[in-house]
Amino acid sequence: MAIPRAAAVVMDAGKVLVIKRYLRHERADECVMCEAFSASGPRCEGHEYAVLPGGHVEAGETPDEAALRELWEETTLTATIERLLWTGTHNGRPAYYFLMENVKGVAELSGDEAAEHSERNSFELRWTSPEQLGELGMHPADVQVRLTELLA
Repeated sequence: MAIPRAAAVVMDAGKVLVIKRYLRHERADECVMCEAFSASGPRCEGHEYAVLPGGHVEAGETPDEAALRELWEETTLTATIERLLWTGTHNGRPAYYFLMENVKGVAELSGDEAAEHSERNSFELRWTSPEQLGELGMHPADVQVRLTELLA
């Protein structure tokens, strides 16, 4: 069974916090994004996209606990969960999207994302308006529509 993913939706002043990504591997068969986009390869041409802060639900953890942990690990922000917004899939695995409230701190890249940040695997926190979501290539694509509706 695929490991579920949990994501945090953090909004402020009509914008949502996303992680702008650039990822490139040598070979397409080593790249989760090549697989997600059915890129033919054999080389990975690189991918620019954006995701919400989030990640794997660890053993013994609930999706809401994972969303809060991932938010803190990736952005240094703390929060509480207002509610589950929706469920979906992310690269073929179940995904849970939670709206955050009582957000505290200043968003700063941290954790594994900060440690792994490089020319071929970059991470950038960005407060994004609904109009900018399309430019960033939100992944999965259905998240863009849901966020635009939420921010309206």
